[in-house]
Amino acid sequence: MSNHLSSKLPSVARVVLGFAFFVFGLNGFLHFLPQPPMSGPPANFAGALFATGYMFPLIKGTEVAASLLLLSNRYVPLALAVLAPVLVNIIAFHAFLAPAGLALPLVLLGLELYLARSYKAAFAPMLHARTEPHSGRAPASRGAIPAHAS
Repeated sequence: MSNHLSSKLPSVARVVLGFAFFVFGLNGFLHFLPQPPMSGPPANFAGALFATGYMFPLIKGTEVAASLLLLSNRYVPLALAVLAPVLVNIIAFHAFLAPAGLALPLVLLGLELYLARSYKAAFAPMLHARTEPHSGRAPASRGAIPAHAS
């Protein structure tokens, strides 16, 4: 029973994280969730992002696109990598400017970290200190004679 449950946890975490970013991303465009009024530094920060004319649509569009990847179980490691800097900024915003709302971002961070650990094989190649670019050629098998040599 425990093994069955643990095999389902990555899927549950993926769907919950995907759903959260889908809802909050769409809310950035459709405004269906009421937002409490902000003042002071949080309002100044949000106002500055909004004033650029592109930053909020970029962030919210990224959230929606990555959430759809999570929900469809396609390119999950890519979606996690794309959402990571968005999530870091959400946590920093709440930690430094609006601490009352920090609980949900911390839950989302836990889900993100759990999923990153679950997909660690996909991230392992990115964590090599030194690596060489892919040459585009298929590796020659040992002892094989190249086609152009015959």
